[in-house]
Amino acid sequence: MKVEGQCHCGQISFEAEIDPNTVRICHCTDCQTLSGSAYRVSVPAPAASFRLLKGQPKIYVKTAESGNARAQAFCSNCGSSIYSAATRETPTYALRVGTLKQRAQLQPTCQIWSRSAQPWVEDLRHVQQVERQ
Repeated sequence: MKVEGQCHCGQISFEAEIDPNTVRICHCTDCQTLSGSAYRVSVPAPAASFRLLKGQPKIYVKTAESGNARAQAFCSNCGSSIYSAATRETPTYALRVGTLKQRAQLQPTCQIWSRSAQPWVEDLRHVQQVERQ
Protein backbone atom coordinates (compact mmCIF):
# COMPACT_ATOMS: atom_id res chain seq x y z
CA MET A 1 0.00 0.00 0.00
CA LYS A 2 1.33 3.42 -0.90
CA VAL A 3 1.23 5.94 1.96
CA GLU A 4 1.91 9.66 2.05
CA GLY A 5 2.90 11.58 5.12
CA GLN A 6 4.02 14.92 6.42
CA CYS A 7 4.89 16.67 9.63
CA HIS A 8 2.39 18.99 11.31
CA CYS A 9 3.77 22.19 9.75
CA GLY A 10 4.31 20.68 6.28
CA GLN A 11 8.07 21.34 6.18
CA ILE A 12 8.72 17.59 5.68
CA SER A 13 6.74 15.30 3.38
CA PHE A 14 7.40 11.74 2.26
CA GLU A 15 5.93 8.63 0.68
CA ALA A 16 6.54 4.91 1.03
CA GLU A 17 5.17 1.46 0.31
CA ILE A 18 4.06 -0.46 3.38
CA ASP A 19 2.26 -3.65 4.29
CA PRO A 20 -0.84 -2.53 6.24
CA ASN A 21 -0.80 -5.86 8.12
CA THR A 22 2.41 -4.88 9.90
CA VAL A 23 1.16 -1.87 11.88
CA ARG A 24 2.13 -2.17 15.53
CA ILE A 25 1.81 -0.42 18.83
CA CYS A 26 5.00 -0.02 20.85
CA HIS A 27 4.71 0.35 24.62
CA CYS A 28 8.45 0.72 25.35
CA THR A 29 9.42 3.50 27.70
CA ASP A 30 11.47 5.19 24.94
CA CYS A 31 8.37 5.45 22.73
CA GLN A 32 6.34 6.72 25.67
CA THR A 33 8.86 9.46 26.40
CA LEU A 34 9.63 10.39 22.79
CA SER A 35 5.95 10.54 21.82
CA GLY A 36 4.75 12.20 25.02
CA SER A 37 2.03 9.55 25.15
CA ALA A 38 1.34 6.05 26.49
CA TYR A 39 2.51 4.34 23.30
CA ARG A 40 3.46 4.93 19.69
CA VAL A 41 1.95 3.41 16.53
CA SER A 42 4.29 2.69 13.63
CA VAL A 43 4.53 0.72 10.42
CA PRO A 44 7.73 -0.53 8.76
CA ALA A 45 8.69 0.72 5.30
CA PRO A 46 11.64 -0.79 3.42
CA ALA A 47 14.43 1.67 2.65
CA ALA A 48 13.96 1.08 -1.09
CA SER A 49 10.38 2.37 -0.93
CA PHE A 50 10.84 5.36 1.40
CA ARG A 51 11.26 8.70 -0.35
CA LEU A 52 11.55 12.17 1.15
CA LEU A 53 9.60 14.57 -1.05
CA LYS A 54 10.26 17.78 0.85
CA GLY A 55 12.52 18.86 3.69
CA GLN A 56 15.11 17.05 5.74
CA PRO A 57 14.38 15.72 9.23
CA LYS A 58 16.63 16.37 12.20
CA ILE A 59 18.11 13.16 13.62
CA TYR A 60 18.52 12.26 17.28
CA VAL A 61 20.30 8.95 17.97
CA LYS A 62 19.01 7.02 20.98
CA THR A 63 20.58 3.83 22.32
CA ALA A 64 17.76 1.41 23.05
CA GLU A 65 17.58 -1.04 25.96
CA SER A 66 18.86 -3.69 23.51
CA GLY A 67 22.04 -1.65 23.00
CA ASN A 68 21.14 -0.85 19.38
CA ALA A 69 21.40 2.73 18.20
CA ARG A 70 18.15 4.05 16.70
CA ALA A 71 17.92 7.23 14.67
CA GLN A 72 14.84 9.22 15.68
CA ALA A 73 13.84 11.55 12.82
CA PHE A 74 11.67 14.57 13.49
CA CYS A 75 10.83 17.99 12.07
CA SER A 76 13.12 20.66 13.48
CA ASN A 77 10.37 23.25 13.08
CA CYS A 78 7.23 21.66 14.58
CA GLY A 79 8.75 18.64 16.36
CA SER A 80 6.60 16.00 14.65
CA SER A 81 8.16 12.56 14.85
CA ILE A 82 8.58 11.11 11.33
CA TYR A 83 10.33 7.75 11.74
CA SER A 84 12.97 5.74 13.55
CA ALA A 85 15.57 3.54 11.89
CA ALA A 86 18.63 1.49 12.72
CA THR A 87 21.89 3.36 12.24
CA ARG A 88 24.10 0.43 11.19
CA GLU A 89 22.60 -1.36 8.21
CA THR A 90 20.30 -0.40 5.36
CA PRO A 91 17.40 0.67 7.49
CA THR A 92 13.78 -0.21 7.54
CA TYR A 93 11.97 2.98 8.46
CA ALA A 94 9.44 2.69 11.28
CA LEU A 95 7.04 5.36 10.04
CA ARG A 96 4.91 7.14 12.62
CA VAL A 97 1.33 6.33 11.66
CA GLY A 98 0.02 9.65 12.99
CA THR A 99 1.90 11.47 10.21
CA LEU A 100 0.30 9.39 7.44
CA LYS A 101 -2.70 10.59 5.43
CA GLN A 102 -3.97 6.99 5.36
CA ARG A 103 -3.78 6.55 9.16
CA ALA A 104 -7.50 5.70 9.53
CA GLN A 105 -6.91 2.61 7.36
CA LEU A 106 -3.95 1.38 9.39
CA GLN A 107 -5.26 -0.64 12.31
CA PRO A 108 -2.56 -2.14 14.54
CA THR A 109 -2.12 -5.91 14.39
CA CYS A 110 0.49 -6.34 17.12
CA GLN A 111 1.63 -4.77 20.40
CA ILE A 112 5.29 -4.91 21.40
CA TRP A 113 7.07 -4.14 24.67
CA SER A 114 3.80 -4.92 26.47
CA ARG A 115 5.66 -5.29 29.77
CA SER A 116 5.94 -1.47 29.80
CA ALA A 117 2.32 -0.82 28.82
CA GLN A 118 0.38 1.54 31.03
CA PRO A 119 -2.33 -0.53 32.74
CA TRP A 120 -5.14 1.81 31.68
CA VAL A 121 -4.60 1.53 27.91
CA GLU A 122 -6.17 -1.93 27.58
CA ASP A 123 -9.78 -0.74 27.66
CA LEU A 124 -10.73 2.89 27.00
CA ARG A 125 -14.42 2.22 26.29
CA HIS A 126 -15.42 3.53 29.72
CA VAL A 127 -13.46 6.77 29.48
CA GLN A 128 -15.74 9.73 28.74
CA GLN A 129 -15.73 10.75 25.07
CA VAL A 130 -16.25 14.36 23.99
CA GLU A 131 -16.64 14.97 20.24
CA ARG A 132 -14.78 18.32 20.32
CA GLN A 133 -12.88 20.19 22.97
